[in-house]
Amino acid sequence: MNLSAIDQGRFLYSIFMVLAFGAFLLVRRCLPPESSPLSQLGLRERFVLASAAFAGGVIFSKIPFVIASIGQSSGLLAWAADGKTVTAGLVGAYLCVEIAKRLLGIRFKTGDSFALPLAVALMIGRLGCFFNGCCHGIATDLPWGIDFQGLGPMHPTQIYEVLFHGSMALILWRLTLSKQLANHRLQFYLILYCVYRFLTETIRPEPAFGMGLTIFQWTMLLFGIGLVIQWLVESRNEALGNRP
Repeated sequence: MNLSAIDQGRFLYSIFMVLAFGAFLLVRRCLPPESSPLSQLGLRERFVLASAAFAGGVIFSKIPFVIASIGQSSGLLAWAADGKTVTAGLVGAYLCVEIAKRLLGIRFKTGDSFALPLAVALMIGRLGCFFNGCCHGIATDLPWGIDFQGLGPMHPTQIYEVLFHGSMALILWRLTLSKQLANHRLQFYLILYCVYRFLTETIRPEPAFGMGLTIFQWTMLLFGIGLVIQWLVESRNEALGNRP
């Protein structure tokens, strides 16, 4: 069976998404017990947190596209369209897990169970975006520019993200082995990702949403500030001998 270039891209995208999910599970399972607080929870609690992360990620990943479609006749159809963004998805997953933990009465940090697996998964997932030709940047004269849509060389922002997440995976692995930044590794990773995405939005073809910033820059700015505040509050509580 012969596949068109578009079909091949979608097929490879699907393959890499499956690989990313498998890598997430494998890396999380291989974490040292002391670096995987999630293992302290029962099956029910883990299922609820996983469901909250999934639901939050799926719903929030569509919100920027729904907001962009406000005022258009196809506004409601944006929920069923193909478009989705990992940036808003991460925000949704993080917030919903935090809410679910509060409802379940879980007071200890679980983020260290997700930081390294997430970095590996996003690194692999962005390779899928690269082969699918989506999520690329604006036109560029740089020698590594790639023609994704027959419009000339563009920034391969997917590869930039592969390098970022790959580098973060190595850093997180070292932090895990040295037992540094315990209980704050996920915050550390996501704060740096917020900074990275905020800066690289300048080479992505996204329209300004407000005050010259794209909706994704606003998302990363607010999420990053929220993470920093959460980290400071938790550090203060830890210093006072209180639990988060």
